[in-house]
Amino acid sequence: MWEVVELIPTREEWNRALSGRHGEELQNRFSSAAVAICGLGGLGSNLAICLARAGIGRLILIDFDRVELVNLHRQQYRASQIGRYKTEALAETLREIAPYVELEVHTVRITEEHAAELLRSADIICESFDDAEAKAMLTNFVLETMPDRYLVAASGMAGLGSANTIRTRRVTERFYLCGDGVSEGNGTVGLVSSRVMLCAAHQAHTVLRILAEEFEV
Repeated sequence: MWEVVELIPTREEWNRALSGRHGEELQNRFSSAAVAICGLGGLGSNLAICLARAGIGRLILIDFDRVELVNLHRQQYRASQIGRYKTEALAETLREIAPYVELEVHTVRITEEHAAELLRSADIICESFDDAEAKAMLTNFVLETMPDRYLVAASGMAGLGSANTIRTRRVTERFYLCGDGVSEGNGTVGLVSSRVMLCAAHQAHTVLRILAEEFEV
């Protein structure tokens, strides 16, 4: 019978591998960055994994919900995690993927009353809600009260429309919007894993481009 031995790389090995892919200067930017992910559903869970794999130093995970069976078709959770808080389940997965990522976990519903406290240490804030009211609240709050922060939001990713309609727009100097801006999850075909992941990847790539100072025009 084979014995399974876990071989976790040292921090030095981990950093060397990432620097070999991204270059030392760029990886240092990634490693020193703090990114807040507000909402850990289809967008947020995929986004968090992308950023952890890229070597982002600190992720601030914010969600109040628990994992349900209906989440599994598009969100990065396992059947064994049903019933657990999404913050705790995703943190577990992220530590397996990127053992040296620093995680700040808030199992709460973000509101205007405490958003500033939750987001105060974030360099970049990602809006990853599936609720229109929550999206509007966070977007307005960040744009009005935190003008020095970058906001990467999402709108429109439902259905089986062409993947090529998912794109990233720079709305203002520090506000980016990913998605097709049209489709919502209320039709016959709602949120489909592949299209949600595409939008989340756009958000993650936008974060990395901002840190690299490669801005959209």
